[in-house]
Amino acid sequence: MRFARIVFLIAGIYGFLVLTPIYFLENMIGQRTPPAITHPEYFYGFLGAGLAWQFLFLVLSTDPLRFRAMILPSIVEKISYGIALATLYLKHRLALSALGLGSVDWIFAVLFIAAFIKTKPDRTVA
Repeated sequence: MRFARIVFLIAGIYGFLVLTPIYFLENMIGQRTPPAITHPEYFYGFLGAGLAWQFLFLVLSTDPLRFRAMILPSIVEKISYGIALATLYLKHRLALSALGLGSVDWIFAVLFIAAFIKTKPDRTVA
């Protein structure tokens, strides 16, 4: 269970450190990678949803066995973003650098799967 605690703690902290500063970068993102963000509600909605997941990862880190069922949607969250980035890259709509940064989600997806397996409850009857 220690493994799962550490994985989710690192994922939550990492996510907060990466996503929080983006709240203050809307204008810069539009200038450095045009076109400008034309639908800020999606931009900020994505960030808010992303930060909510980071909070969930921190909750999972407190008791992975108790919250084990929430590991499954956490895996889906990581894989879905990874698939979106890979698809956009293959369609030449995403820079390789963005794909590289986003591939951290694939690493966390594998770690989350391992955590799910390692937290399997002991079902032996005494």
